[in-house]
Amino acid sequence: MQSIIDTSALLTTYGRSPIHFVRGEGSRLWDSAGKAYLDCLAGIAVVSAGHANPDVCRAVCAQAGELVHVSNLFWTEPMVVLAERLRQSSPVDGRVFFANSGAEANECAIKLARKSAGAGRFRIVCAEGSFHGRTLATLAATGQPGKWQGFEPLPEGFVHARFNDASSFADSIDGTTAAIFIEPILGEGGIIPAEESFLASLRELADEHQLALIFDEVQCGMGRTGAMWAHQNYGITPDIFTSAKALGNGFPIGACVASSRVADAFAPGDHGSTYGGGPVVCAAALASWNVIEGVLESIPHKAERFVRGITAIPGVQEVRGRGLMLAAVLEGEHAGAVAAACLSAGLIVNAVRPNVIRFTPPLVITDDEIDEACGIFGQAVLSASGA
Repeated sequence: MQSIIDTSALLTTYGRSPIHFVRGEGSRLWDSAGKAYLDCLAGIAVVSAGHANPDVCRAVCAQAGELVHVSNLFWTEPMVVLAERLRQSSPVDGRVFFANSGAEANECAIKLARKSAGAGRFRIVCAEGSFHGRTLATLAATGQPGKWQGFEPLPEGFVHARFNDASSFADSIDGTTAAIFIEPILGEGGIIPAEESFLASLRELADEHQLALIFDEVQCGMGRTGAMWAHQNYGITPDIFTSAKALGNGFPIGACVASSRVADAFAPGDHGSTYGGGPVVCAAALASWNVIEGVLESIPHKAERFVRGITAIPGVQEVRGRGLMLAAVLEGEHAGAVAAACLSAGLIVNAVRPNVIRFTPPLVITDDEIDEACGIFGQAVLSASGA
């Protein structure tokens, strides 16, 4: 097993912990030594229906036994059924493009916004602190300069305004602007929810200047906040929204959903994906969707239990977020040490900022598991603070 962990076959794009996982079930993972872990990260908001969910496993196996792949020059039923479900699940009521990841879904949104805006309009106004992916265009859209280093020159046409500051966005708009691109909740930026008045103002700005309003719901969508889509919590309808992560419960799928006003800009050949919308990943997504729909009503209760448990821990300054997309803001900048102590004790979380710990557990997590997570986390905070 040591040879697996020490392999040099992989590019060093991740700072991996020296743990080799071999099995999962629900909110639990087991490593190669048999140690159990309570997963409150869910592969970073991915495995919302739980690890090895039996409904998802059955759907994948059944579809794989019938048809795995055909070109997108043809039709398959799982793709169409999932597209219909996506369009009916939101007031956007648009059309869908399937990709393999959130970054690819966001690439589609960027291209579509630019093409629908017309000649001479190409600038995308994004938020400082945002994260939209690591392809060149989505990296340029990402409002974290530290992630740009070594990859310049990035594609032009992306500007960044202050999150939760509508006037900053208004000042960034000119005659060349095509779209506003925003996460309703900053994910990698520290789990910071947008204020309702801010998103409402962005909607007004988009309407006033005839811009596409794009919501990146790759992390905050698919039930994570207690509604199927975060924009439903705010009552704000974007022109385009993107999804991935929990959409496939671990299977590689992303989606860009666009209203007819902007979707009509694409013609055959304007965009594509060899694997996008494949039968197996769409079958996984449909099964995951059913599981998530079945637990949506429980999310507010679970979130309240988490918030209550974390808030009571000495050394925690505040808890922010929405639903089961939460962050514990620590009194000191030792989030890395806290996350490491949690991992050692069998709890998986991660540090998104020097003083911020992220919780994005499977949506199927139980009350007992929430209490267990809060207990382990409390001990880790105590240990890391040197108390």
